[in-house]
Amino acid sequence: MKLALLATLATAATAFVAPSAPLTTRSPTQIFAEDEAEAEVVEEPAPRSAAEISALTSSVKTIFSLEDINGILPHRYPFLLVDKVVEYEQGKRAVGIKGVTLNEPHFTGHFPNRPIMPGVLQVEALAQLAGIVCLQMEGAEPGAVFFFAGVDGVKWKKPVVPGDTLVMEVEIKKWNKRFGIASATGRAYVDGELAVELDEMKFALAK
Repeated sequence: MKLALLATLATAATAFVAPSAPLTTRSPTQIFAEDEAEAEVVEEPAPRSAAEISALTSSVKTIFSLEDINGILPHRYPFLLVDKVVEYEQGKRAVGIKGVTLNEPHFTGHFPNRPIMPGVLQVEALAQLAGIVCLQMEGAEPGAVFFFAGVDGVKWKKPVVPGDTLVMEVEIKKWNKRFGIASATGRAYVDGELAVELDEMKFALAK
């Protein structure tokens, strides 16, 4: 009687036990393949020569050299902030280059232990690039003095430091040849990353 009772209880208990999942095993070949993949070393790119690096900008042509810019803008060292123009659409837009070097006097105090190009000078460089476009439009003359009248929506995205090449772009949105008033947008990049942008800057020719 006792044996029959125990057999009945054992049968009932097994009815509530979930069937065990089959064991998953990996073959030795699979294990070794995974170990080899983890141990695989990524090869570093081969070093490039100066000629190869210099050739990266071979397709970028100078439209206005520094000597040309001196004939358009009234600015001079240490406040001429456009080294050359590499794209130009008359009366519309331009792309200019500013090479940032430690020799510029503002780095003496901004800052002594961490030189950073002042943000206001980045905006000034964009304004000068816009001036190169505007001073060649009807109603203006190369070499004329123009004043900043306002700037809106300025955003700085990353520090600009000595050794950087600031690639700037401006687009003229309005030009009033009668009063010599212009508005433009602008942005500038370092190594393909946005460094500064502004929604609008306004300036006027001196009368």
